[in-house]
Amino acid sequence: MPNHKFNVAIVGAGIVGLAHAWASVRQGRSVILFDRSPKAQGATVRNFGMIWPIGQLAGELYDTALRSRELWLELHKAGVVHADDCGSVHLAHRADERAVLEEFVAGKTHDCQMLSADETLQKVPIANSDGLLGGMWSPTELRVDPRVAASKIASWLQSAHGVKLHFETPIVHVDGGTLTSADGAQWHAEQTVICSGSDLKTLFPEVLAASRLKLCKLQMLRTVAQNSSANQAAHIASGLTLRHYSSFNHCPSLASLKQRVANENPTLDRYGIHVMATQSASAEFILGDSHEYGDDIEPFDKAEIDNLILQELRKIIRLPDWTISERWHGVYAKHPDLPVFRATPQPGVHVCVGPGGAGMTMSFGLAEATLT
Repeated sequence: MPNHKFNVAIVGAGIVGLAHAWASVRQGRSVILFDRSPKAQGATVRNFGMIWPIGQLAGELYDTALRSRELWLELHKAGVVHADDCGSVHLAHRADERAVLEEFVAGKTHDCQMLSADETLQKVPIANSDGLLGGMWSPTELRVDPRVAASKIASWLQSAHGVKLHFETPIVHVDGGTLTSADGAQWHAEQTVICSGSDLKTLFPEVLAASRLKLCKLQMLRTVAQNSSANQAAHIASGLTLRHYSSFNHCPSLASLKQRVANENPTLDRYGIHVMATQSASAEFILGDSHEYGDDIEPFDKAEIDNLILQELRKIIRLPDWTISERWHGVYAKHPDLPVFRATPQPGVHVCVGPGGAGMTMSFGLAEATLT
């Protein structure tokens, strides 16, 4: 008779759920992991693959991101996933962008340094040299392939740690230590962790409805493979990126940068566009992205958004071939104030949803906190 009793049951096999599964087995617990889909299909596979500590506020959040980074490198060392220790460069093509970066580096809260224009071109050979004022280098960022990372981690958790995987098994009810699937099957666990991603309606909808979580939609693109003249190691971020990540909020020059962007092109703010780029192992560039929230989200992608992303990227980088091979969107849950939403709606039942756009960066560290 199959074992239907476990120390920990986890609902959701995206990066948040996988992180909790791994944290649980490191504590010696028996784990069962459920997902309604055949494999991870949500925001976990639809992102840049950037592990991005530089975007996290100094203190606990930055430390959590660095702990997650350590764990990604453990997976790399174990041969589970390839995690490229690539670092990142924020490019500055405007004086206010360089001012914000200089203020950020001067604060000495993160591991980073300013680069001259020539030094920036050494790190980012595809940077547009016209008007380039310099950049900021951070060594802490990693690159993983989001399309395969989750499935590889799940398989490894099963083979190396005995985690029981139940894909295509939607859990429709959790009551205390009992989980019930759509076909009526039941499992029992001492602790249950709900990591339901953008699904805020199925399990504990009343808790999630009161959580202030909002859904966020992003649009992204992928180029065709580039020739060898475009060989880019570090992740690339732009001056527009400084508007997006809270780690830069304390910089005095940020307000004037935001005002300039709003004056020059208010549509960028309307669609939450800030541009980044990274090159995959197969030489394509992943480009993005936009941010539409709540009631503004539609199932239909906007050509205007894609065009704006490409327009802004063409200002800061040069590619041999801008032909787009793929376009897609992702949806994730985000809390307006918290790095992740946590709740305990029943004894032994924990909800952990909504790391925003930082799931790949934060989940491994956040999971340790959930299970402590």
